Amino acid sequence: MTEAQLQPRASRRRRVLPRVAIAVIAVIVVALVAASRITLNYYVLSPGDAQSVGPLIKVPSDRAHRSDGTVLFTDVFLGQVTALDYVPYLLSSNDQVVPTGELVGSGIPTSELTAQGYLEMAQAQAAAKTAALERLGFQIKEHDSGAVVEAISSGTPAIGNLKVGEVITAVNGSGTPTVCDFVRRLAGFGPGQKVSLSVEENRFTAEGTPVHGSSVTKTLRLASRPAGVPADTQCGSRASRGFLGIAAQTQKDFTFPFPITINTAGIGGPSAGLAMTLGLINTLSGGHLTGGRRVAATGTIDEFGNVGDVGGVAQKTIAVERAGATIFLVPAPELAVARSKATPALHVYAVSTLAEALSVLRKLGGHVPSAPPAR
Repeated sequence: MTEAQLQPRASRRRRVLPRVAIAVIAVIVVALVAASRITLNYYVLSPGDAQSVGPLIKVPSDRAHRSDGTVLFTDVFLGQVTALDYVPYLLSSNDQVVPTGELVGSGIPTSELTAQGYLEMAQAQAAAKTAALERLGFQIKEHDSGAVVEAISSGTPAIGNLKVGEVITAVNGSGTPTVCDFVRRLAGFGPGQKVSLSVEENRFTAEGTPVHGSSVTKTLRLASRPAGVPADTQCGSRASRGFLGIAAQTQKDFTFPFPITINTAGIGGPSAGLAMTLGLINTLSGGHLTGGRRVAATGTIDEFGNVGDVGGVAQKTIAVERAGATIFLVPAPELAVARSKATPALHVYAVSTLAEALSVLRKLGGHVPSAPPAR
């Protein structure tokens, strides 16, 4: 066979190979598109933003002060993981992949996750305002107004009837100002029995702003308690045989001496509590709390000034460094995690209370207002 006779065959091979390559590429593209649409039962925490809390705080003009430093709060980006990005996220040193159940709890629909975050932010704001004002010497009045729904389990009488953020004020006409009152009232009913709940239909806007709704009555038929779900005996009451399927806590309403708003629209969760408290003290006490420094803080706070643990501290440390912070206050259990991600330019301090946070700022040159006399 001569070389001239082989040339036509080679020409045909050159025409066939591109078609094969195109087909392989098409299959890969289809597979990638399909993988990007398959959501897994995981979420990823990625470094979010760190921003000044000061511009978000609004108080009467005669009480506000310009700050010579900055108090930053930080968040994380939360997204559901797809089959396409699962492995890259696992290999990333800046991202954290967590099972959905760790975020919303076992049996809780993911549709409740956003509402839970907004409720936690609303509660964090109320606690931050109270802790800050009491540290500045104001006396804050508080009253219990019902059992607020914090979570709803799938496949229970509550699903589709109650919503996260709604407040139950009575069971069959008997008032429930605290969660313990609610638990005790409910304990008197068994599976199959109907209960009438007086409910304030509170909800959240798309930006996370709480909106108080009207009071309605909702009648639900209780179910049998699922196997493996322990009875709620937190209030010392006898175990309830009837099962509603919610987690609740006492709704605390506070009366403040003057209007305060903190605009955290679109941001959920309780982890900005400490930062909001420090930002509010800074605004109301002269604006010199940070000593001119760029200070970041994360941690929950309650109305008594106790700082609680939060998640995503590794990602938050990266975020505050990117924002130029030089000081980072974190809950004590998260000190090692934060320091493992911090460069020498970022100094990390552990705090368990508001008083400890203020003590750190005082040692760093910040002007901390004198503590009010003990009552």
